[in-house]
Amino acid sequence: MNLPAIVRTTCLLLSLFITLRLSAQEIYAGRYNAKFTAPPRLVPTAKVPDAPLAGNGDIGLTLGGTPDQLTFYLGKNDFWRAWPVYPGGGIALPGGLNIGIDALKGASWYAEQVMDKAMIAGTFVKGDTTVTLNAWVAATRNTVIVEFTANQSCRLQGKLWTAEGNASVNSVGLSRGVHWVTRSFKDTTLQEWPCQVAIAMRTMGGVIDQDNSVALLPGQKVTIALTLYTNFDHPQWKEQAIRAATLTPHTIEQMRKEHINWWREFWSRSSIRIGDPYLEQYYFASQYLFACSSRGNKFAPGIWGPFITKDSAAWGGDYHLNYNYQAPYWAAYSSNYIDLTDNYDQPLLDYMEKGKAHARDLLNMRGIYYPVGIGPRALVTTRWPLTPEEMEKRYGTRENTIDGGYKFLGQKINAVFGVGNMLMRFYSTYDQPYALRVYPYLVECANFWEDYLKFENGRYVIYMDHFNEIMPRLGTTGDWRSRLGDFNSTLSLGLVKMLFKGVIDMSDYLGKDKARREKWLHIFTHLSKFPVADIDGRPSLQSVEKRPWGAERPAGLNRVSIHGLILPAGVAGPVTDSAFNKILLGDVSHWKDRMKSAGEWGNTLNNGIETCFPGAVRVGYNPDEILNNLKARIALQSLPNLWITQGGGGIETLAAVPLTIHEMLLQSYEGVIRLFPNWNPAKDAQFDQLRAYGAFVVSSRLQKGQVEYVKLFSEKGRPCVLVNPWPGKAIQLIRNGKKGETLKGETIRFPTQANETIQVAITPL
Repeated sequence: MNLPAIVRTTCLLLSLFITLRLSAQEIYAGRYNAKFTAPPRLVPTAKVPDAPLAGNGDIGLTLGGTPDQLTFYLGKNDFWRAWPVYPGGGIALPGGLNIGIDALKGASWYAEQVMDKAMIAGTFVKGDTTVTLNAWVAATRNTVIVEFTANQSCRLQGKLWTAEGNASVNSVGLSRGVHWVTRSFKDTTLQEWPCQVAIAMRTMGGVIDQDNSVALLPGQKVTIALTLYTNFDHPQWKEQAIRAATLTPHTIEQMRKEHINWWREFWSRSSIRIGDPYLEQYYFASQYLFACSSRGNKFAPGIWGPFITKDSAAWGGDYHLNYNYQAPYWAAYSSNYIDLTDNYDQPLLDYMEKGKAHARDLLNMRGIYYPVGIGPRALVTTRWPLTPEEMEKRYGTRENTIDGGYKFLGQKINAVFGVGNMLMRFYSTYDQPYALRVYPYLVECANFWEDYLKFENGRYVIYMDHFNEIMPRLGTTGDWRSRLGDFNSTLSLGLVKMLFKGVIDMSDYLGKDKARREKWLHIFTHLSKFPVADIDGRPSLQSVEKRPWGAERPAGLNRVSIHGLILPAGVAGPVTDSAFNKILLGDVSHWKDRMKSAGEWGNTLNNGIETCFPGAVRVGYNPDEILNNLKARIALQSLPNLWITQGGGGIETLAAVPLTIHEMLLQSYEGVIRLFPNWNPAKDAQFDQLRAYGAFVVSSRLQKGQVEYVKLFSEKGRPCVLVNPWPGKAIQLIRNGKKGETLKGETIRFPTQANETIQVAITPL
């Protein structure tokens, strides 16, 4: 084959790739709508609703109720009761809209969560009467649109409302034909900052009577526009909500076009095809729900995202720093959704001054020390109950001044936990402005651990940082402090190792703090090894090196230790240390021994589905067994809206399926790109535009056991290290359509230019 033939073949493959990528929205996201044949049961709820959902990363829309009494719950990521304790404090419910249609009493319920267009479509039938619903949260505005049509005349009664109680101040009114309601938290004891929201409503179409009911006439659409603004959206939040609600049909159609275009562009960012409709459905649903929950220019989502249906959501709906806050974003980096992660860092940066005060006042250390839970704008959400009486009621002790009244729960690692996502984004983008923004946070974490670590017998050791949360609990006997005393927690060792590797890399990239790198490198290279001990004649990972009562039976690799070793830490794996990885792989192979029934593999029913499954991929466990167990786990505990649930948290599960599949198709930890590293080669698979470390966007396809093509786009012109996808074969680089180098070897290395497209092909004979 001559060069023109190579180029023609490459162009053919790229043409096929482009055609398939552009149709991914229709073929995949559009195919896998969630369907509902009965009204939701878990609405309202303190956790995950089982209802049809739509959102724009700031406003969340949850559809509840029955056909004759529909309820649209409106959540918003920036509406908080800024108290330092929960229940009571945390994210709050702004309000909603009730729609009464008497003609639909006893009607059938059918709805779809239309994920390619981010809409909720409903059809309700009673006898000869059919009412259809279309509802969506505008992707680019603070607006919710609800549209009704009917085949026969009936009446629709709408009522706009705000949640009441919990020390809020509420008001209601009518201005310029727009109904509005407000809810405010301000000027109350311990309120750290005021938070206020207005919801405005305008109805268009139909015949509106004096009692605000609307005649829904055959074939005529009734449109209800709802606008939500907080004091963080606009200084004149109430006036802006009312002004924005004065829409026209033309404006709504323009908004609809913007909305459809935003979601079309979102679905074109990346895609996968694995020939498994069940997993593909949950893959695209998870990506949809994450995009509904997070926007980079808005407040970061809490545990339940914007799908809040009542006050006092579980754990205050806060930012839980010992994994819940970080985990929802883990698949976004490789999914090429970097802009949706822009909101992640701000709460951590905002809390730095308080974190410094905690380190100084409680531990006499430099750096930052964070409690287990925070919120936006430097809010702490995890104070112990404010009175001894409430403390005794909830925790069985009157001592509410533990650790200065803050819930650290025996863990020093929470601030460093937050570094993991920063490094995942840094390595994925090599974005200098981003690195400059977060580098001070990494340095303050390094300051803390320089002071906190002890150098003993040629190694750095960690005292009193606990693998699990340690706290008083109601109904337990004995002094809870007797459980304190972890020495060299695997979680802590791994995250601290990640921190010092990351701060060295970022320091070098930015040209900062060169004089400190020697110390940082000494810590990185002299940290204690991860503890291992024999169990039943085989080596197994220990959670900690020792506890006050001495050595304990190894627990093996599990959710918490995966955080310190693999996700987000990235300091272990087959390439990092093959001998140690063999131990971890052995631990994973024994997860099935603890199963009581299908779906319990990895012990992820309470927490950890987004951690254990991709962790098992990284260490190299059998891919077919992983996927079979993942499907069993989904079947055991998920909702009709395709949200996979677990006992301890919410939106973090949205990373589970995408991250597991991405790790099977593409890995790049330690800066080495590996194609289909843990995928059954007998199964065809394809991925388009997944993001790899080094700021590369990669596409490839596996067909009949062979890699057909590789396409890389280099954003920043960094060196590329690629495991040869055709072992034993020489490869040809085609740079921007022109013949480049011929390379050989098991691993190939080559320079790139910024914004360069490179095709990798087998060298012709």
